[in-house]
Amino acid sequence: MTNRVDMGRPDISQVLNEMRALKSRAQGFEPATAAGDVNQAAATRGVEFQQLLSNAVNQVNSVQKESSQLAESFQLGDPNVTLSQVVVASEKAGIAFEAMTEVRNKLVNAYEDIMNMPI
Repeated sequence: MTNRVDMGRPDISQVLNEMRALKSRAQGFEPATAAGDVNQAAATRGVEFQQLLSNAVNQVNSVQKESSQLAESFQLGDPNVTLSQVVVASEKAGIAFEAMTEVRNKLVNAYEDIMNMPI
């Protein structure tokens, strides 16, 4: 038997290493080299988190606006807009809003847990 490597598929160890790196980055365990780097890394993660949250809210808003525009166009009789497009857009907007609400609820719960911790 010949041991062949499919050129279209990445090496499993490479994929695992990338997954570990993404996991550690998501958990905030990026190594810092000095004490100043720790403070800067924490500030950077705060900005990244804020930007991530802001982007998510903006995306939900744009999906809801698109859904509203499609529904309005359909109601006005636009021949280029089908009922299925309106329904799909409406469902996407609903799911996006529900997901954002769940994220908000989890953040509020985490904040309350932290605030209720004994010092």
